[in-house]
Amino acid sequence: MKSVKLSLKMTTQVLSGAVMAVTLWTGAASSADEVNLYSARQPFLMAPLIKEFTAKSGIKVNMVYLKKGMLERLKAEGANSPADLILTTDVGNLNNHLNADVLQATKSSILEANIPDQYRHPEGKWYGLTTRARIIFAHKTRVKIGEVTSYEDLAAPHMKGRVCTRSGKNVYNVSLLASIIEAKGEAAAEAWAKGLKANLARKPQGNDRAQVKAVFNGECDVSLGNTYYMGLMETNTKKPEQKDWAASVNVIFPNQKDRGTHTNISGAAVTKSAKNKANAIKFIEFLTSNKAQKIYAEDNFEYPVKAGVALHPVVSDWGTFKADDLHLSNVAKQRTLATKIMDRVRYDN
Repeated sequence: MKSVKLSLKMTTQVLSGAVMAVTLWTGAASSADEVNLYSARQPFLMAPLIKEFTAKSGIKVNMVYLKKGMLERLKAEGANSPADLILTTDVGNLNNHLNADVLQATKSSILEANIPDQYRHPEGKWYGLTTRARIIFAHKTRVKIGEVTSYEDLAAPHMKGRVCTRSGKNVYNVSLLASIIEAKGEAAAEAWAKGLKANLARKPQGNDRAQVKAVFNGECDVSLGNTYYMGLMETNTKKPEQKDWAASVNVIFPNQKDRGTHTNISGAAVTKSAKNKANAIKFIEFLTSNKAQKIYAEDNFEYPVKAGVALHPVVSDWGTFKADDLHLSNVAKQRTLATKIMDRVRYDN
């Protein structure tokens, strides 16, 4: 388990050309003017949000960045955990914490007003903060307009040997398959997974950006990926070759004529062990404010969960789309079955 731990002192980091301060901590403590956070979101993404919240509320955010092992750490710490809240990506990760009984229900009229019903737990045990769509990247010349318009098309015979994806065990692909189970049933979802595997141009490998690189290199014609990766590639000055990858593909929002495109979330939840519960709720409420949602949108090319917040111009260029309106708590319940289906069709073999 890897984690970033820093002392309770203020630590200065240079982020995107500007100096910003972010407080990270190693210890615990219950305090009227503090809140303790375990975050799977990187410090450079959280720094401007934490700075703004503290300036507005006077509440200091003590953060530990955990790339992996958050749930294991919370389970090991139990009731003595210093964490008041968690931030993580994918509804599957939130659901794993829910099933491990390390979260508690909360109620907030602000959160209920700011977050659409489908993106928050029915009992307030987790809240979506941003959304990202699971889209299709299609080569601009090798894939004709209208040739691929749905997830189902990826498993159709005409796509034989033309598809690249990352592992079937990846959380994003598992959640996509779980949404298909919820929408169409187990048999249809398994048939889709089997058809998708049959159409793969290569063994599943790499991350979402690696799939677009494979399309650019001619290894396949289409791939699956989260929307924000397109933004990260289009604006990547450190690795400008990624701009070429992005320029080679069209962004396709699947299933616009029926159920809509599968969307997932990054989200937050209050821990069962929270000593600063009220401050934790205040921080989550702030993260759904117009100011925070705009910061999210600008820093990582995500879609604000709150309506009416301006998108990053790069994201706006992709156009509007219809999102699948399935409740993500119901989708999350199908993830175990989705993983079993991936095993049954031997997707990664």
